[in-house]
Amino acid sequence: MGTRRERVSDQIKEEISRMLQRDLRDPRIGFVTVMGASVSPDLRNARIYVSVLGAPDAREDSLRALNSAAGLLRRNLFKRLRMRFSPALEFVLDDTIDRGERIESLLRDIREGRTPTGEPEDSGDVD
Repeated sequence: MGTRRERVSDQIKEEISRMLQRDLRDPRIGFVTVMGASVSPDLRNARIYVSVLGAPDAREDSLRALNSAAGLLRRNLFKRLRMRFSPALEFVLDDTIDRGERIESLLRDIREGRTPTGEPEDSGDVD
């Protein structure tokens, strides 16, 4: 990714985070953390990666609420960043934390001598 795209992505991430903390008052949006942003080469589209705490249903509700508020966020982003074009926003769930926790759990099971399914590992001794 080019340096301009990286700078714009970082700015969008920071501004969206601020707007979610201060400006957006939607009860459907739970505890949301902006994990990252990526911008298309023409700077017209931005994908915002978010992590949401809670049950899967609550996550989906929060994601729907964020995508429905994308127009308002886009308008505010345009005012704050002073760009020629404001990128269209798309919010996507970032599941890297969940995947990391799953990997940690599997590694912990292996260290403790259990198979990843939770069963004790066969030591190879023949009775």
